[in-house]
Amino acid sequence: MSLLEDLNWRHAVKAFKPNETVSQENIDKIVEAARLAPTSSGLQPFRLLVVEDQDIKNKLVKGALNPECMQECSHVLIFAGWKDYSEQKIDEVYDMTTDKRGLPRGRFSSYTDQLKAYVGSKSAEENFEHIARQAYIAMGLALAQAAELKVDSCPAEGFSTDLVDEVLELDKLGLKSIALIYVGVADPERDWVGSMAKVRLPTEDFVINY
Repeated sequence: MSLLEDLNWRHAVKAFKPNETVSQENIDKIVEAARLAPTSSGLQPFRLLVVEDQDIKNKLVKGALNPECMQECSHVLIFAGWKDYSEQKIDEVYDMTTDKRGLPRGRFSSYTDQLKAYVGSKSAEENFEHIARQAYIAMGLALAQAAELKVDSCPAEGFSTDLVDEVLELDKLGLKSIALIYVGVADPERDWVGSMAKVRLPTEDFVINY
C-alpha cells in the first residue's frame, strides 16, 4: 500500500485488547522511524521512552484522560524533550557529527556559535516550545510507520506530564514529557470510532494556493 492509503487506514484507536501485544520487531521499526526524523539543526533534542511494563502503565493510569488506553495498550511511546538548550548539548551533538563524518571537531563552529547565541537569547520556556515542535515531527513519522505496519495506535496529549515525569524520574535525565502514542491491538467491540468514516477537510478548503 502507498503512504496515503496507510494514512487513510489509520485512526486514533479508543480501545485496545489488553492481552495482545505488538511484536518487538514492529516496535523497533516504529522507534527507528522516530529516530530518523528530521530535527532543527539536527539536534534531536528529545528522547523516546518505550514503556511496556504493566506496573509502570498502571501507575500512569490516574493521570490519563483515557485510562483504559494507558492500561490496556501493548506499549506507551513517550516523547520527552530537553528542558532547555545548552552550549554543552549543542557541542556534544556536533562533536558526534564531526567524529562520525571524519571531520575535525569545530568544523561547524561558525554555525554552532550562531546557534548558541540564538537559543541563549530565548527563555527556557521558549526553547522548550521549540524542542516540543521537533518531537512532534518524530511523532508524526512514528504514527506513519505504525500505519504502514498496520499497527493500531493513538497519539495523545491527554495525560499528566507531571505524573509521567515523576514516575519515570525524568528530572534526573534533564527531560520533560511532551506527548505520547498508545500502541497495541484495537478491540473492535469497544473501539467505537473504528467503524466510522474518516473525516478531514476537503482539499479545496485545506489548501490555500498563491
